[in-house]
Amino acid sequence: MPLYDATVPQLSKMLGNLDGWLEKAAAFADSRKADPERWVQARLAIDQYALAQQVQGACDTAKFAAARMTGKEAPKDADDEKTLAELHARIAKTREYLASFEPSDFDGAEERVVALPFLPGKGALAGEYLNSWALPNCYFHLCMAYAILRTNGVELGKRDYIGSIDIQDL
Repeated sequence: MPLYDATVPQLSKMLGNLDGWLEKAAAFADSRKADPERWVQARLAIDQYALAQQVQGACDTAKFAAARMTGKEAPKDADDEKTLAELHARIAKTREYLASFEPSDFDGAEERVVALPFLPGKGALAGEYLNSWALPNCYFHLCMAYAILRTNGVELGKRDYIGSIDIQDL
């Protein structure tokens, strides 16, 4: 599978799923006459990121993956979201950024060494970076966001997490 196909469509889809979970959280809160903003700072454990940082982490991982594998500069975000509406906007902004990439932007990426900011002076080939760091890291943040919402009663299931699949007739 070409690196574009493994990156942009999949990460955009999963961020869209995340956006849907936030919508379900707001609807759940509304049905119970509760404040939907209570989840923004909710966390699973005291030493883990809150929902806001999980959303930021998923968005950052997605945009950095596309940017680093294509040799582009990713936009900077303030990481100051405090409401569900601001988290929705962050997801939308990231998905718009991902939509700006074309398959041709990934030409030659298989041979590109991606610098690893968490290991100064070290890098990995783009495909290795994607499969060993970017995708697992993005999915980690997505799983934590999902778990925070589920733990707080939001009715989400596996289909909400996985989302759609293009099906074919046999």
